Parts: sequence; C-alpha cells; structure tokens
Amino acid sequence: MKRVTLYSKSSRSHTADGRDDRRVTGPDVGAQSAGGKPTGRPGLTVRARAFMARHERIMIVGFAALLSLLLVIGYAATKPPARQITQHDIDAAVLHTLDSNVLPSPAAKAFEIVQQSVVRVRRLEHVKDDEQDHIKGVGSGVVIVDKGVILTNLHVVNGAERVQVVFADGTESDATVIGMQPENDLAVLQAKSIPDDLVPATLRSTRDLAMGDQVIAVGFPFGIGPSVSAGVVSGLKREYRSTEGKRLLTNLIQFDAAANPGNSGGPLATMDGEVVGIVTAILNPGDQGVFIGIGFAVPIENAAAAVGVSPF
Repeated sequence: MKRVTLYSKSSRSHTADGRDDRRVTGPDVGAQSAGGKPTGRPGLTVRARAFMARHERIMIVGFAALLSLLLVIGYAATKPPARQITQHDIDAAVLHTLDSNVLPSPAAKAFEIVQQSVVRVRRLEHVKDDEQDHIKGVGSGVVIVDKGVILTNLHVVNGAERVQVVFADGTESDATVIGMQPENDLAVLQAKSIPDDLVPATLRSTRDLAMGDQVIAVGFPFGIGPSVSAGVVSGLKREYRSTEGKRLLTNLIQFDAAANPGNSGGPLATMDGEVVGIVTAILNPGDQGVFIGIGFAVPIENAAAAVGVSPF
C-alpha cells in the first residue's frame, strides 16, 4: 500500500546550509534569551511604556511635589536666620509707643468716671419786689442713688429758702432736704426731677485707704466748674473745728488736692473714680478762707450712715 506524504502547516524554509528558517510572530517578538531563543515574556521597553501609560498622572503629581519640596529646601537654605528679639528691642518699642501716643493721666480718667455724678448745689433766696430768686450760695454734691438722692454738706444748704441742683447734663431741679447729720456736717437731698440717664457714683470704703494714695477733689470752687484738682491723702482720722468754734468734726480724711469755697459737698475720689469722702472743710489760720494745702473730707461710711443705708 502506498503511503501518503504528510505536510506540516508551519511555514518552514530551508537555508542553503540545510537549517530551518522559522519566523516567530506574536507577543514574544524581541524577547529572547542569551542564546537567541525566545523567553516567553514581553520586553522591558514594552513593559516600561505600559507602566508609564497606566500611572502617568500619579507620576506627574509626584514629580511636581518633589520639585516643590526641593524649592522649599533651597529657599530655607539660602534664607538668613531670624534675629532674636532682645530686651533692648522691647524697651525701644515701648518708648516709641509712649512717645507717639499720649495717654490720659490717672486723674483725668478718674474725673471722667465721677463727673457725671457731680452736681452744682445752689442756695436760693427770695428778694422782695423781684420775681426771680437770687443765688446766695453755691456748693457741690454727688449723686449716690439713681432716683436723685444727693449727698452734700449741711452748711451748703442750711437755712436756705429754696435749694436747686444742676446735674452734669445741665438739667435743673428743685431739691428738698430729706436727711441731716450735723455731727458730720452732712445733708441728704432729694431732687424733684432727674435726667433719664442719671448715673450714681460708686462708693468705696476707706478701710484700705492709706496715706499717700492719690485722690481728686471735684466740685464748683467759687461757682466755677465742674473743676478737678489732684493730690494725695495726707492723713487719716483727723479732727477739725469750724472757724466759729461751734462744731468739732472727727475721723476726717486730710488731703492736699486744692479745694476752695464751693468745693464743699463735692466728692473726694480715688484714681478708680470711686468716692471715699465728701469734701467738707479747708484749714487756713488766716481770715482769707482759701486753700493753703490742707483740706478735710468726711469718710464715705459716715456719709452713707446719713442716708440710712450702708453701701458696704
């Protein structure tokens, strides 16, 4: 029986020396071993390109971040170190601030606080054949209750036919005497009409008051004002006898802030604007009745007792 010749479907050609010239196609192109035989894996270049194609965005972001980091490091390396602030720098800055900004004095701040509570007290008398009453005396007072209760000296209003008060905003009102404490030369007034925004003074105990503490006296000396003068507490628990010799006042605050006739009944206040006393007298061995450096105030505790209610 005759054999049938079988042919392979692979494309094979023979070279002149009798070797097969077999072409390899497909994904193994370019991937050969050292002996020239195919390895069965893709080439490195192909895989690298595929990897870069898949991760192109991440690589761009990473490169940008790396470049930014290198720029920051370079800037920090070239930037000069910050100079440390010394005490001399701080002192110079403070002096410059003080030179360029004028701050109000403690006395000015205290006056700003208490002035809204200070009133002018007028003693009025009727003159025959005259329709208007005439001012026979001027003193000072301080509002201690927002309903129009005012502290002043008894000698300011004693014997007056009519008492009138003028508030800080210019409001005028008649007032009546509702209380007296002759042993401390104090009187309590009640104004008949008051401003809507009346502010009473803040009262402060004299328990911690010491000689040398700064104080201000506010009032209407000789009717001028409101006026403010500053000084210190010169003494405590002082005594004073009136020029007529009729009254001895005790437990007084001595101060050297200027006070003159018209200051009587006004507040003696601390640098916080808190009232510690009511100005009541000045000492002058002569007959001039003007200030020579020694003034006296009734402690606010006595003044509060005149009202009948202690604020402390």
